[in-house]
Amino acid sequence: MSAHAAPARTSGPAPLWAQTAELIQDEIQRRGLAAGARLPAERELCERLDISRVTLRKALAHLADQGLATASHGRGWFVAAPVAPREWPNDLESFTTTARRKHMRPSSLVLHQELRPATLHDGDRLDVPAGAPLLRLERVRLLDDVRIAVDRTLLVASLAPGLDEVDFTAASLFEELHARGVELDRSETTIEARGADEALARHLGIEPGSPVLALDQTIYARDERPVLLSTVEYSGDRYRLRTTLQSR
Repeated sequence: MSAHAAPARTSGPAPLWAQTAELIQDEIQRRGLAAGARLPAERELCERLDISRVTLRKALAHLADQGLATASHGRGWFVAAPVAPREWPNDLESFTTTARRKHMRPSSLVLHQELRPATLHDGDRLDVPAGAPLLRLERVRLLDDVRIAVDRTLLVASLAPGLDEVDFTAASLFEELHARGVELDRSETTIEARGADEALARHLGIEPGSPVLALDQTIYARDERPVLLSTVEYSGDRYRLRTTLQSR
């Protein structure tokens, strides 16, 4: 990239991270950087563009979501190789698996991790009696330290004992279930747009009322037992769904 790139600031309404992403994308295209070309270090970009590390990482996460950049842990950021769009929702894929596929580093901030009795409503949805122990797991999900989503899960504890003791700052829930013999098969998912309340906005580092994309899921095992309920709320500017619609 040019050693004299101007700071990503305009008089337009776009947030600074979006201006930064556009500047980096324009520079990649202008210089004709090929897939695998290394981008300058984060510290250098922050100094050059006069922006914070948080702003830069939002911009880089956006470019990664667009398939234009990819991170290699410990090595930095690179121009991404073109890939065919992955269709959704044909695959039941964990957040961790998605991150690895995109060559990004997943992590979590655990907000709650505890056993609690099922309510009548929870028991009805999970096909267990009221009072049965459920694991309540709530996490802020991050990609390369950028806050992407808040994930709230209720899991039938008897299906996978010991999950209340797992360190989910790095562990994958799906992988922990698989290790305990629980094979997930499908999910029934409802998707809707919402406005972030104050608590969600604080966890994601966005303004209250900002758009979020909410996925409410019931996930089933291969024997058709409901295993868990999950609500994942993604920051609207950091997540995208892509699928294919075909006429018959």
